[in-house]
Amino acid sequence: AAAYNPTDGILFPWPFLWGYAKQASARGVEIHTHTRVDGIERAGGEFLVRTSRGDVRAKKVVNAAGAWSPVIARMVGVELPNWPVRHEILSSEPLKPFLKPMVSVLGSGLYFSQSMRGEIVGGITVHHDRDPEVLLGSTLRFAALIAAALIEVLPRLGEVKIVRQWAGPYDMTSDGNPLLGEPPGVPGFYLCCGFMGHGFMMAPVIGKYYAEWLAGGKKHEIFDRHRLARFSEGPVEKEDFIIG
Repeated sequence: AAAYNPTDGILFPWPFLWGYAKQASARGVEIHTHTRVDGIERAGGEFLVRTSRGDVRAKKVVNAAGAWSPVIARMVGVELPNWPVRHEILSSEPLKPFLKPMVSVLGSGLYFSQSMRGEIVGGITVHHDRDPEVLLGSTLRFAALIAAALIEVLPRLGEVKIVRQWAGPYDMTSDGNPLLGEPPGVPGFYLCCGFMGHGFMMAPVIGKYYAEWLAGGKKHEIFDRHRLARFSEGPVEKEDFIIG
């Protein structure tokens, strides 16, 4: 059995990210790349953010550091329950376009699609032990696992060469939902992390809701629904549909 969704979209992240950055800069946003946050101090009603390129004063700080967000939160005395898990991806040599939809196998977490340049790009679930550190290295275990799974779905891919392989962290929470809003006792410090594998889909709308709220508009109910305090208030509803 299978499900087919012809209207689903396939988006590659780098042009998307560059487009966001370009439009933000055009609207007056200052973007500082390769800038490390070394500490955050609270002084009165403001924050003093100490960075590798100097200090920044701000009345509001948004922690959107993904798998590194617990490190940032500890700078203001907040312990977050999210943790990083390494997920790997590989890309093949370019092939003549033949595959329009993304293909996924829910049982194994396999997914793959074909880029505009013709590469087969995909990943598969590899169960790692929980590790508090962000691991970015590639593994032979992943390459062997996805190769076998790809050939099972499309046997002719066994003749295709793999060009590159890389890894990045999923930002995990125990209930599969993000951490949003202000943590208790730290007004002006806002969480935007713990998105698991859903961040790329959820980021635009969460950013929109945050922009409205932080600019003095209405606070969307999603910020209360996914507040940090939910983990200490009793059982939480788990969302567990993750591919990759």
